[in-house]
Amino acid sequence: MNILIGVSIAIAVLLGLVLLLWLLFEWQYKTRQGNLLEFDSGLWQFLTYEPEQYRIELLLTATNKTRNLDVFLVEVNPVISMLSSDSLKGINSKVELRSRHPNSASRNDNYWESYIVTPNHSTGVEIQVDLSGKNLEELKTVWVRVHYTIYGPAGREEKVKHCIIPLQFPDANQRERWRPTPDADVLPIRTHILSAGDNPVEVMQRYVMSHAQAGDIVTIAETPIAIMQGNFYHPSDIKPKWLAKRLCYYFKSTSSLATACGLQSLINESGAWRVAFAFIVGALAKAFLRVPGVFYMLAGDQARLIDDVTGTLPPYDQFIVLGPKNPQTVVDEIKAGTGLEAAIVDVNDLRRVKVLASTSGVSEKLLNQALLMNPAGNAAEQTPIVLIRPNSGA
Repeated sequence: MNILIGVSIAIAVLLGLVLLLWLLFEWQYKTRQGNLLEFDSGLWQFLTYEPEQYRIELLLTATNKTRNLDVFLVEVNPVISMLSSDSLKGINSKVELRSRHPNSASRNDNYWESYIVTPNHSTGVEIQVDLSGKNLEELKTVWVRVHYTIYGPAGREEKVKHCIIPLQFPDANQRERWRPTPDADVLPIRTHILSAGDNPVEVMQRYVMSHAQAGDIVTIAETPIAIMQGNFYHPSDIKPKWLAKRLCYYFKSTSSLATACGLQSLINESGAWRVAFAFIVGALAKAFLRVPGVFYMLAGDQARLIDDVTGTLPPYDQFIVLGPKNPQTVVDEIKAGTGLEAAIVDVNDLRRVKVLASTSGVSEKLLNQALLMNPAGNAAEQTPIVLIRPNSGA
């Protein structure tokens, strides 16, 4: 009997050790970085910008962010889509690819030669886009999808980097029409389609300063700020997990959290435990206390700010756009760069105005009154900026 007890204890101890070793092994695997090679947002410039020819150079940097693992960049294939207000008939396009490896000659045949990116090092990708034809002035943007394949400890992975390059640039000095409101005049200001290559201060200096005077307040919508920060994701880059796939069905169909990818983007920002806790408490508050909106109060700022697919103008209608990062820092930088009081706002056609961040001299009461009718619009007006000029008595 004692022998059986001893054997049972030994087996239990052995199984416990095996389980502990398995958990330790699995934890070690989960914490490994894998194929952590990422592209930056890219830098682009026009080499030629003529009525019948555009030549654009796009430079991307791929960085291996692992501590001690090599990652191979084995394939790169850029594909473009052109967005126009007219037909694309008669417009020709050509895409050229070159590597910019350190201490290595570049090929000129559009073939990407596999390259090992060592830990904490980078390599470069040069893409040249040539557009020619007689309707180029109708082109709004070119959307560059850089399909690339990485290879390493986590196997072979196919990914896509999205770069949006604007092709139309409104005249910043064109006279615009001010609109009166009870306490202020407002001026919606048109810009080019903003992208991750833009800077909020430079955009303000380019489009706003020719219309502004001392005492004005400049406001910009939250979505363009997030886009300029690169805080948007294609659904193919978001992998919905168990929680997102199940909870998304409990949100209204009009909510940006009613899809698995939309909700997963919130979970990626706020964490699974926080979102699950917010959902449970929110459901209980709504069912028993008749108090709506508790989920959004508990799940983090991004819960109200995420725009799912179709939430903004093309080509960003294909992406999930999150809210801006560090909005207070952004408005402070705008004020420092322009001298104008500034605010980032979330405004819709339902007469709702939410101020995400503002500089010290901004009156939220004035903003609510001036923006109540949503002068920037919710369609394709391409006027993300509204300049507010308070009346003398406001």
